Amino acid sequence: MPLSPIMKVMTDAALKVGRQLARDFGEVENLQVSVKGPGDFVSAADTKAEKSLVAMLSKARPGYSFLLEEGGEIKGTDPDHRFIIDPLDGTTNFLHGNPFFATTFALEKKQLNGQKEIVAAVTYNPISNELFYAEKGQGAVLVDFTGKEKKLQVSNRKDLSTCLLSTGSLGRKKPGSDVRKAEVINEISNHVASVRIGGSAALELAYVAAGRLDGFWHKPLKAWDMAAGILLVREARGMVSEIDGGSNMLENGGVLATNGLIYDPVRKLLAEHKDKAAV
Repeated sequence: MPLSPIMKVMTDAALKVGRQLARDFGEVENLQVSVKGPGDFVSAADTKAEKSLVAMLSKARPGYSFLLEEGGEIKGTDPDHRFIIDPLDGTTNFLHGNPFFATTFALEKKQLNGQKEIVAAVTYNPISNELFYAEKGQGAVLVDFTGKEKKLQVSNRKDLSTCLLSTGSLGRKKPGSDVRKAEVINEISNHVASVRIGGSAALELAYVAAGRLDGFWHKPLKAWDMAAGILLVREARGMVSEIDGGSNMLENGGVLATNGLIYDPVRKLLAEHKDKAAV
């Protein structure tokens, strides 16, 4: 579809930073065998990518505010527009030479009623050269590695036993949290075809929009992990909410995204393990 001015700005920025990350990814693979290791290099690559995005977007839209994974919040002169940016989602994958990562960002706009809403979004995996983007009311699109554009639509699977779901990584932030989350994954697995852990919430949400996954859930997440993905799924005719059905995903840090047809049964399953799902 023809790109609006803001969508052109955002996709151009994503492609440029993505190429930068692809070069850095090649260096990380070389650093895997070094004594020092790639950790410091990846941290620098992440920060460099974020600075590049801020510079490009600020030049195109002076005054817009920013919410950044690395740099925190930057207040602009325009109180109604804010870019929410994760320059490198899937850092652990990147660190280990796993090509499942993305640069992802969204534009949030304050509406006349005072509510904030995501109105434009981009998620780009520079290794697979797949660009996912969406603008409110205009649908979601994938530009693949050949340059071909495809309108995105969520899957039409409604039999839970045939569905492929994904969730976030097991973590050790709280004692026993990885065990409780594993119990939830095991229980959900009994009802679906399989459950995956990809390591990049931004890409997994994009995959729900593309019909490659039938659903994704995870908590906790940060706003920059899911802002773009929320709009992608919605514009691909999917359903997105908090895990308990609420609508404040960005504020409360949890998300459940599905093709819509399996939303209720998945939410019911997660509700049965609420104390474990929210870890």
